[in-house]
Amino acid sequence: MQRLKTRPQFEAVMSGSTVSRTVHFALHRVALPTVEAVEQQAMQQAAGPGSPRPQALFAVQDVWIGAVVPKRWAKRAVTRNAIKRQIYNVSASFESRLPQAAHVVRLRSTFDRQQFASATSDRLKQAVREELQQLFSRVAGPLRVDATQRAAA
Repeated sequence: MQRLKTRPQFEAVMSGSTVSRTVHFALHRVALPTVEAVEQQAMQQAAGPGSPRPQALFAVQDVWIGAVVPKRWAKRAVTRNAIKRQIYNVSASFESRLPQAAHVVRLRSTFDRQQFASATSDRLKQAVREELQQLFSRVAGPLRVDATQRAAA
């Protein structure tokens, strides 16, 4: 699993479709371009000799994941970081069931501060984890078995 790192990567995925929603989260996904499509685009954009080749946003055909947790919905940094950790941990458990595409999990509303008084309480982490599992289970396909796992079986 690869992590999204650059602003253009996040923008590309956020411009894609929303494939799943829960009360607090939204999952955005965009299909990765094929290697042939990227090469064809590079050939069309090449103006002449010595012109730089455009860099592909997603260099590897893999599952890509990113997390967007705005200050608007999680005021404290410790809460934002705890939510991001949960996003990456839960997405790793669904990696084999997700399509090879770029995904962004976006926090879209706040968790009630009356219900979760502590910024990193176990109750908050559990609530986030359960909701993320629900979010990913809606779009996850059947468990994929790759060639190395088949050979070991």
